[in-house]
Amino acid sequence: MSSNKVFAVLGRIAEERILEAQRRGEFDNLPGRGKPLQLEDDSHVPEDLRLAYKVLKNAHCLPPELELKKEILTTEQMLGRMTDEGEKYKQLKRLNFLVMKLNMIRKVPVSWEENQRYIDRIVEKLGGGREKRTQKR
Repeated sequence: MSSNKVFAVLGRIAEERILEAQRRGEFDNLPGRGKPLQLEDDSHVPEDLRLAYKVLKNAHCLPPELELKKEILTTEQMLGRMTDEGEKYKQLKRLNFLVMKLNMIRKVPVSWEENQRYIDRIVEKLGGGREKRTQKR
């Protein structure tokens, strides 16, 4: 028997069992019944990585790139609160290393993304919010 026929038979068996369970009312009191599904948009994740990212997400683990971004943000925030020049210098070196590491594993340099963040900050300080900027486009 070919694999296509095996899958067709298994599909029919599964469909019959689902219909029997429906008739018995086994799906009547499921949580979320009657509510729209909360589907995740994973279109930005390459197709070959989607399953791996889903497993990582369900295990509450971040992909390496996001871990680095999180560490970079934490280091930037810490730098903003520091007063000791020696410690600031050490953390700045660490920040540069983290950005370099992130640039090495990415296809697009961090600097392109970071420029957008700083543009948003400047626009915000000048009195225009993100919503004003997007309305003009």
